[in-house]
Amino acid sequence: QVQFVESGGGLVQPGGSLRLSCAASGFTLDVYDIGWFHQAPGKEREGVSCISSNDWKTRYVEAVKGRFTISRDNAKNTVYLEMNSLKPEDTADYYCAAAPYCDSAQNEFDYWGQGTQVTVSS
Repeated sequence: QVQFVESGGGLVQPGGSLRLSCAASGFTLDVYDIGWFHQAPGKEREGVSCISSNDWKTRYVEAVKGRFTISRDNAKNTVYLEMNSLKPEDTADYYCAAAPYCDSAQNEFDYWGQGTQVTVSS
C-alpha cells in the first residue's frame, strides 16, 4: 500500500484549533512537495496549503493565511497542518498528497489517503 494516512480531524467549535497529520505509508516523502487539500460537501476539492521539498517554502490559499501552518518532518515521514481560529466554512474532508512541485496541477498529485473529517460547529 502506497499512500498517505491522514489523521487528527474531529469536531471543534468556531475559533478552536486542530493539528492534522499526514503520514506516508509505503514510500519516503522527502523528495516530494506535499499539499493539503479539502473538499466540502457539494464542492470540488481544492488546494489549501503546500510545502516544498527543496527549501521548505510554504504557500496557502488566501482564505487560510494567518490561520493555518503547514510543516514537515522528513525524519518522521510526516507532514502536518496546524489549523487555528477555525471557522464553519473550514468544515470539509482534508487530504494530503504528493507531487514533484507545489505548482503542479491538482491531478499531478498522487498517493491520496482516505482523508480526515474536520467539522467546525456553527
